[in-house]
Amino acid sequence: MVAAMTRGVIFVHSAPRALCPHVEWTASGVLDGRVAMDWIDQPAAPGMLRAEHSWTGEPGTGAQLASALRGWAHLRYEITEEPSLGVDGGRWSHTPELGIFHAVTDVHGNVMIPEDRIRAAVEAGADMTELRLELDLALGQAWDDELEPFRHAGAGAPVRWLHRVG
Repeated sequence: MVAAMTRGVIFVHSAPRALCPHVEWTASGVLDGRVAMDWIDQPAAPGMLRAEHSWTGEPGTGAQLASALRGWAHLRYEITEEPSLGVDGGRWSHTPELGIFHAVTDVHGNVMIPEDRIRAAVEAGADMTELRLELDLALGQAWDDELEPFRHAGAGAPVRWLHRVG
């Protein structure tokens, strides 16, 4: 029987130079193979570096990667895992100030909020401002706000063109 496989990406938005080899070693341990990232300067945080790495693994690998990197000082990252047969996708976002945020994602990468979480937000939201705050929390808006400058700074990152697909 063939095990289900999925794929995803590790986006390291900022890391101090001294931490970069540790990120690679940790990812190598989780992915059970050598991970070598192409580190480039992170314009949004002078002195920091950024990199990304596409991975393939069993469902749940994204959670393992996020757990292994969680809590490291000065490390900002996002990990995505695509949905696979019978398994939802996921996105994990981490900042030193906010810690880690996890969201279930659909096939298009949209964050999916469980109905109980929506019900709780509606019940807690006595007014529209409170409702908005609860929904922003469920969507991870604070993480998006903090990571957005780092994402845009990576817009000039090297692009790997696919010449043959399929």
